[in-house]
This record gives sequence, structure tokens and C-alpha cells, in this order.
Amino acid sequence: MRMPQPRNHFIHARDAGWCLRANRWGAWRGVRGFFAAISRLGDGVFWYVLMGALVVLDGMAGLAASAHMAATGVVPLTMYKLLKRWTKRPRPFAADGRIQAWIAPLDEFSFPSGHTLHAVSFTLVALAYYPVLAALLLPFTACVAASRVVLGLHYPSDVLAATAIGTALAGASLWLVSGAWLF
Repeated sequence: MRMPQPRNHFIHARDAGWCLRANRWGAWRGVRGFFAAISRLGDGVFWYVLMGALVVLDGMAGLAASAHMAATGVVPLTMYKLLKRWTKRPRPFAADGRIQAWIAPLDEFSFPSGHTLHAVSFTLVALAYYPVLAALLLPFTACVAASRVVLGLHYPSDVLAATAIGTALAGASLWLVSGAWLF
């Protein structure tokens, strides 16, 4: 008699299945190159250039926005490092031989996606100051999130959790700053 699998097994199997499907896109050289470049930019380069550009183009207002983004970035950095050490979830390519790591990971564990967490929190803070940047930042952030799965470095659930955490952290940061402006 076959024993029923626990519910979390079903969820993990679906997560791994979606990861495998997305990872197959990386076999195409152009797709792999695009997402590798997006991932590299998401390492921080894009955000540092954006913060610098805001200062150059908008002076003190740009400096305030950039400082807020940088301050908001410290919490996700600390949080995702702690979560990775606590959960110790293996990266998809390490857990499933069918999944290819198309680029080298920056660290050992998968949950949550630090790239996505930072991209979401930086984007939401930047858009609070400069809504006009939505046409640039929203697609870039979506591509950063997708790159992590396509490149075989994260499961979709890692990216979804990072999106939720990044949204909450950015919201809290914006709330704290707006409250500070009232006094």
C-alpha cells in the first residue's frame, strides 16, 4: 500500500517543476545571456548607478531618495542572510540534477532570493519618490526575479517570498519616514 505524500511534498514538487520549466529557457544562448546580464546588474550595479543618477539629476531631493534606498537596503541584506542560514534550503541545481546553474551563485543557499528582495524594496522606495521611473524599474525588477529562476539559482517560492518580504520592508520604511516627516 502506497502512503500518501505530505502536503509540503506536493508544494515542493510543483515548485521544482516550475523551476525546471523556467530553467530550460536558459539553454538558449540569448535568453541565458540576457538573464545573466540582468542578474549581474541586480547584484547592485544597477541600484548604485540609479542612486548616483538621482543625486546628480535631482540634487538634495535625489540624495534623500538615494539615502532612503540605501538605508532600506541594509535590513534586507541582514534579513536574507539570516534566513538563508536558518532555512539552509539547497539551491535548485544542487537538489535536482536536471536543473542547470547557468551562472555561479553568490552564496550556498536558496531561500529567499536576495536579488529579488533588494530589487523589490529598492524599486518601491524609489517609486515613492519618483513614480515616473515605474516604466524602467518595474520591468527591471520583474526580470531580476525571473532571472533567478531561469538561471537555476532559486525556486519560484524563493522569489515570491522575497517579493513579499521586500514589499513589507519597503512599506515599513516608507511608513517610518513619512511618520518622521510629521514631527
